[in-house]
Amino acid sequence: MKKIQISEVNSKFEREPLIRPFGFKGSYMTEIWQTASWMKSSSGFSKVGLCTQNVLWSDADVFAQYTESGGNPLMYTMTEYAMQILKGQTFIDPVELLENIWREVLEYGKKITGNPNLRETFALNALVGIDNAIWMLYAKENGFETFDEMIPEKWRPAVSHKSKTVASIPLMAYSIPVSEIKQAVEDGYFFMKIKIGHPGTQEEMLKKDKARLTEIHNAIGHYRTNHTESGKLPYYFDANGRYEKKETLLRLIDHAKKIGAFDQIAVMEEPFPEELKIDVSDIPLRLAADESAHTETYTAERIEMGYKAIALKAIAKTLSMTLKIANVAKQHNVPCFCADLTVNPILIDWNKNVAARLDPFPGLGTGLLETNGHQNYKNWIQMESYHPYTNARWRKTINGVFNTDEDFYNTSGGILTDSIHYNNMFLYNTSLKNQRQ
Repeated sequence: MKKIQISEVNSKFEREPLIRPFGFKGSYMTEIWQTASWMKSSSGFSKVGLCTQNVLWSDADVFAQYTESGGNPLMYTMTEYAMQILKGQTFIDPVELLENIWREVLEYGKKITGNPNLRETFALNALVGIDNAIWMLYAKENGFETFDEMIPEKWRPAVSHKSKTVASIPLMAYSIPVSEIKQAVEDGYFFMKIKIGHPGTQEEMLKKDKARLTEIHNAIGHYRTNHTESGKLPYYFDANGRYEKKETLLRLIDHAKKIGAFDQIAVMEEPFPEELKIDVSDIPLRLAADESAHTETYTAERIEMGYKAIALKAIAKTLSMTLKIANVAKQHNVPCFCADLTVNPILIDWNKNVAARLDPFPGLGTGLLETNGHQNYKNWIQMESYHPYTNARWRKTINGVFNTDEDFYNTSGGILTDSIHYNNMFLYNTSLKNQRQ
């Protein structure tokens, strides 16, 4: 492998408004920052990596402490800090390079947020665009033309499968009417992520969650699909750590049994606050760890606690860290799937490249990929035009799935292809340099 030196760096961001307030973790977002990290190697190659920031998901305490407009610049400042660290550095392995810097970025984040307990995921989210740019430079410098060629052999075991389809999972937040959930089923979606853990006290939350579950099951519980072994629609609930006691969650599960919905719950994600470290091995559901599985070490800990699935987020925790997490899960025979961060269209395909190569999810025989940007961004159609393969068939959801065909694998979903829109954000870098010369 070539030794690559990062000679120049730069960054930009765009603020993308949402169609309506997006609610989870008991709070609401109204816009999402898209940051772009530009890197140039001493060989003369330059690449732009993208990141979708999500302060609320990464650390709800930071989101609560600052205004929405105040929290985003803090994460962006961490991105800029990391880029200055990397300027002039050389690397051979992208995974090793991330390992060398992310803790320093986390410590810097603790200082500027005033939060000594800042979550690791906050720093990793800030590093996604940088990590992507590093992988793109790594591929370019070494002549790798596809995702499969790019991934070092050490990390391939967990991402060596190639699914022909990947389930497209829309997100149903608090504010989504049940009529829209029903319409999504009629449109062909069969696996949907539904936010629970409503705002309020624990009793208020439980009451609202029971009512939501009942309403949803009454509306779509009778639909059938050929994508599952049972023929029934699988339910995917995400509590984002809102349940403070095991007993409270068990009351929700009892309610699901009472109304006949229990057997259709395929997975429930992140029910408890991670700091509680509750053993879940006796809970009769497949529980998934998401934000609590910050790193490979935390992932192993969650598996030991009884979690039976891991939600991967290459678009939130970096591809480098995700490869480590996925391989730990693989070693323990724990299935993985890819969750969204309401990312932009290009980042969807970074996530899709991982989702398509994971072992099929139990009971489904396909990969799983949550993607909800089309439901939430006001300017989604414009954002789609920034993708280098805007009209590719594998970008479209057809009957609830993405068709990850030969063209998808040959092009790697476009992630190694430059985006004209995002590259143009840094055109002046080249023009200024030419003026100096």
